[in-house]
Amino acid sequence: MTGVRATMPELATVRTKPLQRKVVDETGLTGAYDFKLHWAPDSGSTPANEGVVTDLPSIFTALQEQLGLRLRDSKGPVEVLVIDGAEKPSAN
Repeated sequence: MTGVRATMPELATVRTKPLQRKVVDETGLTGAYDFKLHWAPDSGSTPANEGVVTDLPSIFTALQEQLGLRLRDSKGPVEVLVIDGAEKPSAN
C-alpha cells in the first residue's frame, strides 16, 4: 500500500474493510504523509489469498514496525441500521 499526502483518518478508513472491523484514528496527527506499507494478506481472507505463504509481516506488525502505528481493540458506539419490516412493491 502506498500513501501520498494521506491523512490518518484516510488511512483508518481504508483499513476498515480489509480488517472487517471499524478502524478509528486516535493519533491526533493532523498532517498529510507519504508512506509505503508492505504486509502479508491474511491466509484465507479471500479465495485469492488462501494458502499464500509469505515472509511479510501481518498488517498489525507492519503498521507498528514500518509506520510506528499500533492497532488496538476497543469497544465503542457503532452505527446500526434497523429495518422494522419489508413489503413487496405493488405493480404499477
